[in-house]
Amino acid sequence: MLVPVEWLKDYIDLDVPVDEFCDRMIMSGSNLETCQYLCEEIEKVVVGKIEKLERHPDADKLVVCQVDAGGDQTVQIVTGAPNVFEGAYVPVALHNSRIPGPLHGQPKQEGGVKITKGKLRGIESFGMLCSAEELGFEDKVVPVAHKDGIWILEEEYTPGQDFAEALGLKQAVVDFEITPNRPDCLAMVGMAREASATFKKDFKYPDTDVRDENNDAKAKDYLDVEIRNSKDCKRYVARVVTDVKVKQSPWWLQKRLMYAGMRPINNIVDITNFVMLEYGQPIHAFDINQVKGRKIIVENAADGEVFITLDEQERKMKDNMLLIKDAERGIAIAGVMGGLNSEIEDSTTTIVVESANFSGENVRATSKALNLRTEASSRFEKGIDPNLCKDAADRVCRLIEMVGAGRVCKGGVDVYPAPEEPKTIDIRVDRINHVLGIDISRGEMIEMLDRLEIRVTGNGNILTVTPPTIRQDLLEEEDYIEEIARLYGYDRLPVTLPKGSSEASIPYDRALRDMAGEALCSMGLNEVQTYSFVSPKGVDNVRIDEDSWERDFVRIINPLGEENSVMRTILTPNMMEVLSRNYSRNIETVKAFEIGNTFTTSFLSNHKLPDEQYALCLGIYGKKEDFFSLKGIVEEMLQIMGIKDIKFTAESEYGVYHPGRCARISVLSNRDTVKEGEEFEELGIMGEVHPDVAEKYGMAGLKVYCCEIMFDAVIRHADTEKVYKPLPKYPSTFRDIALLVDENMEVGKIKDVIKENGKPILERVKLFDVYRGKQVEEGKKSVAFALVYRDKEKTLTDEEVAKVHNKVLDALKEKLDAVLREM
Repeated sequence: MLVPVEWLKDYIDLDVPVDEFCDRMIMSGSNLETCQYLCEEIEKVVVGKIEKLERHPDADKLVVCQVDAGGDQTVQIVTGAPNVFEGAYVPVALHNSRIPGPLHGQPKQEGGVKITKGKLRGIESFGMLCSAEELGFEDKVVPVAHKDGIWILEEEYTPGQDFAEALGLKQAVVDFEITPNRPDCLAMVGMAREASATFKKDFKYPDTDVRDENNDAKAKDYLDVEIRNSKDCKRYVARVVTDVKVKQSPWWLQKRLMYAGMRPINNIVDITNFVMLEYGQPIHAFDINQVKGRKIIVENAADGEVFITLDEQERKMKDNMLLIKDAERGIAIAGVMGGLNSEIEDSTTTIVVESANFSGENVRATSKALNLRTEASSRFEKGIDPNLCKDAADRVCRLIEMVGAGRVCKGGVDVYPAPEEPKTIDIRVDRINHVLGIDISRGEMIEMLDRLEIRVTGNGNILTVTPPTIRQDLLEEEDYIEEIARLYGYDRLPVTLPKGSSEASIPYDRALRDMAGEALCSMGLNEVQTYSFVSPKGVDNVRIDEDSWERDFVRIINPLGEENSVMRTILTPNMMEVLSRNYSRNIETVKAFEIGNTFTTSFLSNHKLPDEQYALCLGIYGKKEDFFSLKGIVEEMLQIMGIKDIKFTAESEYGVYHPGRCARISVLSNRDTVKEGEEFEELGIMGEVHPDVAEKYGMAGLKVYCCEIMFDAVIRHADTEKVYKPLPKYPSTFRDIALLVDENMEVGKIKDVIKENGKPILERVKLFDVYRGKQVEEGKKSVAFALVYRDKEKTLTDEEVAKVHNKVLDALKEKLDAVLREM
């Protein structure tokens, strides 16, 4: 909200420096964005009067002006502006002057632009005639009348006057950030009310006293209003103005609009915009001759109805959109934009001034559906007090009288089915003091609330408060405590530390995620983070089956694009993109992991929210990396998290991985009730990425290994409690064996047989080598294990170890046809 300080002084006698004003407003709860001092860079720019114009002898588009610059000084200036004429009052930048700029076609320069004399096509020019933009005004606020060409002043001034002083250009504009709960501050009156409360100054409301004595006609004789949807239109006020003269607004009105960020257009439009900025109440004006049947009806549009707005665009309406109609057709979209068929033109002589209150929810839905946001719609969306309508309409009419733009008809048409009443509640003096940590009297509180126009009654500890209806944010006792706090001064509140004995702690699931991340980092992996919004093509790229649960996407209603249109169900496509990006940058070895959320709809029932779970994804490639190095990382991480009895089972049907180099990871279930065949619960899957998938990501010929684990399942099985175990009293003994087995034999099956038959003295078994070569016949492989034997009660003899060891070898031969190979 741009607040020109000069305009603010129309309502409050503000006699403090601008810097102090900003500081005090911040301390009273008004969020300040910036404070700008406009036109400070203007130097030696004066008002000039063009006395004589002549064509440039050597340039068709240039003219030579003789300009009265004050006193006896006549300055010759050459310009190409098409709108200059003899007798015009213009801003003249003299020799060695400075203007904010930018000059036409050039970028803006810090510190402004210095203007010096020179020659244009052989003719001397001792300065420059300036446009509004060259004097520092943005294009969007330059009046329509001066948008192209030199700034022509509407009124007469004394030549030689300092231009900025003559027009009052040098002033401060404060930009306040208005929070959504304070729509009343989206108005000059609202900010003046805040300043009045902050500085304890009297507040003066705008003049709304319409004289009417110049017109005997009554508004109700011109117009009738009917509201057919009172839910979305709470109030509709219409006033009529005759003998309208459409012309430029006086400078004081244009200046206020420009400094508040709006472009002056003509007196009628400018007045409606002025009042919208002043009261926060959007105003619309119709040409009454375009209102068929002299009747205004507020009702919903017909589904599919086509309406042309002021910007000459066709809008297809829906039946939930509110439309302002006459007896035959729509003439405005309620709260959004007027219609082309009823706009005010230069020939307009009688207008209807509309000041209405529309539902914020309806306006927001309409604006969004039509992709049409306006200054009016943005204000209605936040909520506006319907009790403002009449004051705003009267203010428009008073300004029309003041500038001589028309004659106001007596009275108005005011349809207000259910008037808005203020909401009264009780608040407690001791509660306010307790919450704020201060000790102020009931009388002081009443004085503060009175400055905010909050009426107070009641006795003793109870304050019965009634706020003005414009303060829609004051609903509970806490809201009033905040009002007392900010007027007392946030900087004056005592500083105290929070009291309590609560201890900060990390949730168990978060602690396990941190533990997994630290474990993986300690093993040389780098953590990555990728977006949850992904492209549905990702699962195509990793060869996920068409009927797989991984395609049960949660779809985004309003995505930025197709590549961010769904929420990820798995992390593997994102990890493949990370590996591909690093490979394309010639990174020889990458070891990465991500712990992130995944989202699916496959578990939806009874309109529940999508299922959100954590997943862990690992991805590696490099000369020294293979299936077993990834498997070792997974085993080590799960062991750190206290998960035992891990099982790796060969998998050949999952499209992401090579059919002969893929394994599902499962763990012995710890559930109380285990169904037959469900002794193991699946944790995830790992393997060598399928060559087609690697090629899809630009890594053809590279062996890439990935693993995806359902981390919520890991959390269920994790056991991080450390149990003390004494060091063994008796020594262990080792046996290494190399077994010749079929190529397709799973290592997990071999380990299961070894563990089963090595009881009770087998302490540990570990795979340390897999060999294929000349010494091994085709179709076979050699797998080598290290076996550790130990008895907790005594030292084992060779005979005792040999007995169990031979039992293991016999079982391997009998069950798996595994032959012992010479080491």
